[in-house]
Amino acid sequence: WFWGLSTQFRDVNLSRNQISGHIPYLPNGPNIFTFVDLSFNNFSGPLPQISMGSNQYMIDLSNNYFSGSLFHFLCYQLNGTITTSFLGIANNLLSGEIPDCWIKWQSLQVLRLDGNRFTGKIPSSMGTLSELQSLNLHNNKLHGEIPLSLKNCTNLVAINLGKNELDGNIPRWLGQDLSNLIILILRSNKFGGNIPDHLCALSSLQILDLAENNLFGSMPRCMSNFSAMVRGNGSRDNIIEYRGLNGPSTLESASIVTKDQLLVYDKTLNLVRLVDFSSNNLSGEIPKEVTSLQGLQTLNLSRNHLTGKIPESIGSMKSLESLDLSQNQLSSSIPESMSSMTFLSHLNLSFNNLTGIIPTSSQLQGFNESCYAGNHLCGSPLKGCRGSGKEPDVRNEAKEISKGQEINWFYISMPLGFVTGFWCVLGPLVISKRWRILYFRFLKAMWWKVCDFAGKF
Repeated sequence: WFWGLSTQFRDVNLSRNQISGHIPYLPNGPNIFTFVDLSFNNFSGPLPQISMGSNQYMIDLSNNYFSGSLFHFLCYQLNGTITTSFLGIANNLLSGEIPDCWIKWQSLQVLRLDGNRFTGKIPSSMGTLSELQSLNLHNNKLHGEIPLSLKNCTNLVAINLGKNELDGNIPRWLGQDLSNLIILILRSNKFGGNIPDHLCALSSLQILDLAENNLFGSMPRCMSNFSAMVRGNGSRDNIIEYRGLNGPSTLESASIVTKDQLLVYDKTLNLVRLVDFSSNNLSGEIPKEVTSLQGLQTLNLSRNHLTGKIPESIGSMKSLESLDLSQNQLSSSIPESMSSMTFLSHLNLSFNNLTGIIPTSSQLQGFNESCYAGNHLCGSPLKGCRGSGKEPDVRNEAKEISKGQEINWFYISMPLGFVTGFWCVLGPLVISKRWRILYFRFLKAMWWKVCDFAGKF
């Protein structure tokens, strides 16, 4: 009965209620509402049927309990086209493969299928969505490689394929053909190979998350080409927005791991600057070019096989709020320049081969001891260094060890001396009868001499 009143409405927004039940279809017609927002409710059952020639600009069915296949919703009729620009079906219970019939959805700008149970490969027909700006397939069970056809979606601003089972190498064409990318999230997959240098062509890139894959080789030395990360915080050159029901809305939201926390960004996502290469098999040194990213807020290179020194110029990253270099094989001392990183609120340098004294600053001394654990460091907040130099006083430490050894030998020599004296003096008396007789005669003679001497007085 509700859809029977649809001619009286231009838009329908029933989001964030506790409405339940099934939705058999979405109405269609020239005067039917252009915005349908039924998100954050308790709707269940299969997705509603949608007619070709649908006039809805925005369809948001996210955060419900819809289940079953996506095929009935996407591919029910094949004649005509759909003019929908925003399609949100995120965070439901949908399963099966994603249908390969996207050619009828040519007007799509935002596609959100994240948080479901989709399996199979990413369909190649998604490459026909030439207007697509945001593609979010995060948190499903998709496998296979990223289809080559996606290189045709040259208007893409945000790609989030994280938390799937995708494999193969990261395609070079991501950097060559998708020059408008601002967000690239491929974390928690099975990608292998090197990080392609071609990604450095993405001058507008603000979020690059490749964590938890099987990437190897060295870090790209061209990262200074990420112009949007070089600029300071607060740049609004790239606004990630679309025309929503109540005016401009966020084009994309993303779950970002920063400061050891999983945070969801939406309205402020365009202000985030992040590089996360953690939990891979990267090796070699940290390139000094990364320190030119003075607008970067989060840098996570932990749990790799990186060697060499922390770049001396790392202190130039004035906007850095979170730095995690833990569980690598970094050596030498902590650069003095880090004492000038006044925005740093999260630091983890644990389990490397770092040595020397921790530079003095209000920031570095304020972190927990665990941030420096598993190294050869000293100074606040760890134990103080012996001596006044920047290296721990190894000579004094050796003296202390030697002194401790002398004390131990003193206590050891006491029982040794007792045993030696006993057998040298009393041993012969115990063993030889002749020695006993002579010994006691000697003692008796000495006793009489003493008594005779005392009697004269």
